[in-house]
Amino acid sequence: MYPNLYFLFQDLLGLELPFLKLVNTFGLMVALAFVAASVTVSLELKRKSKAGLLSSTFKEVVVGEKATAIELAGSGLFGFLLGYKVLWLMINAGTLFNGSQPPQAHLFSGDGYWALGLLLAAGMAYLRYREAESQRLEKPRKQKIEVPPHHRTSSIIMVAAVSGVAGAKLFHLLEYPEELVRFFTEPSLQSFLGGLTIYGGLIVGGIAVALYGRRHGLAFNPLSDAAAPGLMLGYGVGRIGCQVSGDGDWGIPNPHIKPDWLSWLPDWMWSYQFPNNVNGIYGQQPAGYTGKLIEAGDPWPIFQGYGTYLDPGVYPTAFYETIAAVAIFFLLWNLRKRLAIPGQLFAVYLFLNGLERFWVEKIRVNIEMDFLGIQLTQAELISTLMMVAGASLFWIHQKGLFRRNS
Repeated sequence: MYPNLYFLFQDLLGLELPFLKLVNTFGLMVALAFVAASVTVSLELKRKSKAGLLSSTFKEVVVGEKATAIELAGSGLFGFLLGYKVLWLMINAGTLFNGSQPPQAHLFSGDGYWALGLLLAAGMAYLRYREAESQRLEKPRKQKIEVPPHHRTSSIIMVAAVSGVAGAKLFHLLEYPEELVRFFTEPSLQSFLGGLTIYGGLIVGGIAVALYGRRHGLAFNPLSDAAAPGLMLGYGVGRIGCQVSGDGDWGIPNPHIKPDWLSWLPDWMWSYQFPNNVNGIYGQQPAGYTGKLIEAGDPWPIFQGYGTYLDPGVYPTAFYETIAAVAIFFLLWNLRKRLAIPGQLFAVYLFLNGLERFWVEKIRVNIEMDFLGIQLTQAELISTLMMVAGASLFWIHQKGLFRRNS
């Protein structure tokens, strides 16, 4: 496992780049997931616009004005943070990230280069001022500009990212009440950033994007169809981060011997011990495995601040979900031009997403709850509802019970 890029570069390339300890592999893959989703969403918005399913909107802007105080302040703040904190971290990474504190503790500390921060703040603000002056008109004028649907891709992704993270955190806290109490009684960076439930992000993020689309004249059914393949691809890319960092989204213990018909499969795809997992799991766990310290003679290096592994090995469910998600993405991508009724592709996405998650829950570590006398996990309940919703929506669209692109 590689909790951050520092250990990856150190182990695979032999390079010592301490500032890379700031780049967590999970966070990096989540960022790449949004990039992957944005590419596919943009391509689909363009295609649906050409097909007449989505229309451009217009907005009025003022051109030729001088830079506002808010614009200058924003540029200055960016320059200040770059000089005060980012450059300070990079220059002093060799001494700061020595294992005494997590790298993020320095990121949110009050230490930094004040003079360099103020210098870059002034420089960035001046550059913004000069840019505005070069385009300034003697008499600013109002101008109506066209905004094609694909030009809103970055805004759609931003809305999905912010609301999705908030929703993922909310659902996680609801699933683990003891963490909800600790979140308020013992606030910390880890309690804020740690623990996310993917379906919470999907639900809250989906609602937020739908509201954004409605506000900006993007019909819901074509918009949801445009987003469906990207959502699945982004999910698969994000799960790579779970697997590579060892963030705890693994399965139940798998002490079974790999069957002969799977002899071609690498051992880690059948059962994996997640050495140097980012959570540093240690001691007996309720799920049935034990976190142990990596010692000399074990087949893995010992990464400072981590250095534990699981015994026995567990199912690498994040890897399984990556394979399933990418396969579903290609299926959706292939179907996107074949399903002519707006909304049906999104219905297929809902059903397949729910089906994939429902079955992987059978070998995942999760807390069960009582729902109408049935013992199941939060994800099993939501995935079941998604399958029902997907099948129902597909049938409704097929029968034309509401034939409008909104």
